[in-house]
Amino acid sequence: MDLTFSERESAFRDELRSWLAENPPDPEPTQGGEDAHYAWRRDWQRRLYDGGWAAPHWPTEYGGRGATPAESAIYFEEIGRARVPMAANVLGLLLGGPTLMVWGTPEQRDRYLPPILSAEEIWCQGFSEPDAGSDLASLKTRAVRDGDGWVVTGQKVWTSAAQYSKWCMLVARTDTDTEKHKGLTYFLMDMRQEGVQVRPLRQITGESEFNELFIEEARIADANVVGGVGNGWKVALTTLMNERAGLGFALQIRMRQLLDDLIAAASQRGLLGDGGYADVLADLHLRC
Repeated sequence: MDLTFSERESAFRDELRSWLAENPPDPEPTQGGEDAHYAWRRDWQRRLYDGGWAAPHWPTEYGGRGATPAESAIYFEEIGRARVPMAANVLGLLLGGPTLMVWGTPEQRDRYLPPILSAEEIWCQGFSEPDAGSDLASLKTRAVRDGDGWVVTGQKVWTSAAQYSKWCMLVARTDTDTEKHKGLTYFLMDMRQEGVQVRPLRQITGESEFNELFIEEARIADANVVGGVGNGWKVALTTLMNERAGLGFALQIRMRQLLDDLIAAASQRGLLGDGGYADVLADLHLRC
């Protein structure tokens, strides 16, 4: 196995590294709380968008650069190396957009992909429920046919960025008389309607990265069904595969970066010679 960068990959890395050096984000806000911090990330994504770097892994016809998997890995490594923030619409860029490229209609792709890329419309993911975490197919949120659309009632949890989102990738049960994996449908739900309530989950850090969603007779038009009624399991798998390949890799880079900071701090304080600290740091290194 040859892990040496090709000429194209080296050129990609050098171009990105140069752009990041010449276009740093504004200073991270120290006041204004989570809202100010999120606005800062949104402004940064718009800067990436203007420079053609918001989603290099997207095909060129959708505003990306058609980057290969190796170039996408380089992208996340360089983003981490430059210590710039993650784009605000990370779930739209890494999950929602790629899912629509596979399963969306031409009309859906034309409508939703450009504002995902520019951060004009933020996306969240409505999969997990209080009693349906790892077993997604056991979810209880129901979508009932009503005229030319659907009425949805249920609850979702661990929904990142829901408080800032315009659209939700929602999986709901549309058929209770078939196998659980076959009775699901994938929807795009407007988060700004009265039937959707977002309740932040306060973490030990004081932040509310995650939220609960309470959905009470929210309406979704037929035009916002992705991949066809009853095909939600297959569409959701596409989203989950992109979550592991894209978001998972990006978060691993961040974890490595934080651990390196921790090791450097321990070294500065003369703690690396202490067996207790060294053992813990070595264990974290292996896990990372």
